[in-house]
Amino acid sequence: MKESPSKSALKRDSTARQNLGVDLLDLTDEHLDELIADEQLRTALRDLRRITSHSARARQAQFVGKLMRNADVTPLEQALAAKRAAGTREARTFQEAEKWRDRLLAGDEGLNAWIAAHPATDTKEFRALVLEARREREMGGNRAFRELFRALRSALGS
Repeated sequence: MKESPSKSALKRDSTARQNLGVDLLDLTDEHLDELIADEQLRTALRDLRRITSHSARARQAQFVGKLMRNADVTPLEQALAAKRAAGTREARTFQEAEKWRDRLLAGDEGLNAWIAAHPATDTKEFRALVLEARREREMGGNRAFRELFRALRSALGS
C-alpha cells in the first residue's frame, strides 16, 4: 500500500507553490500569458501584483498557491531561473564595465589592455572617447564619462 505524503510535506509543497506564485510577479504580463494557460491563475497573479494591503496580499498569495496546485510548475521554475540568470549576467557586465572604465581613465595601460583584450574595437574612435572622458572628468563634466560606460557595456554585453 502506498503511503500518502505527510501533512508537513503537503504544507511545504503548498508554501513552495505559493512562493513560486509570488516570484512569478517578476515576469511581465506577456511572459505570464505565454507560460500559463489557466486564465484564472493569470488573473489572480495580476490581482496580486496590484494589491498593496498586507493582509489582502497574503490572502491573494494563498489563493494563487491554491490555484497552482494543479499547474505544471516546471516551466514556471525554468522561466524564473532564466530571468534570474539574465539579471546576474547583466549585473556582472555592469560591474565589469565599471572596472574597465576606471582602468581606462587611470592611464594608458588600461587603454592598451582593453585594445589587446578586444581587438575588434575601433581603436581610434575608442581612444578619442577615453581621452575626452578623462578631460571632462578633470573639468567636472560627465557626458563623455557616461558615453564611455555605455560603449563598454555594449562591447562587453555582445
